[in-house]
Amino acid sequence: MSCFEWLLGVGGNIAAVLTGIVAVWAYGFYQWERCSRRKALENHLKAEKEKAKDRGQRAVLHLVAHLNMSQDNVLDAAFNSKKVKCVSASDNKDRVALILFEYTDG
Repeated sequence: MSCFEWLLGVGGNIAAVLTGIVAVWAYGFYQWERCSRRKALENHLKAEKEKAKDRGQRAVLHLVAHLNMSQDNVLDAAFNSKKVKCVSASDNKDRVALILFEYTDG
């Protein structure tokens, strides 16, 4: 086996290990971001509820504007939270017109 073949084998092994390390880091970062979005949503809804002007129910667009998240991120955070309850508001024809989220104590 020549030196070139040996270096190529070592380089391939290092690349495989680095790929695994990067994949684990990326997954951890993704989970950390999801958790921080969920906590931001819970904290915002809890603060809105504590203002005591109403029940603290907020629509998706309100949350998008105040939390600087996309609708997809807001929905993902809300549906993965045990402290956020989904409530639907109906129009006069009994159709769902609005999806609201409200903070609960779990």
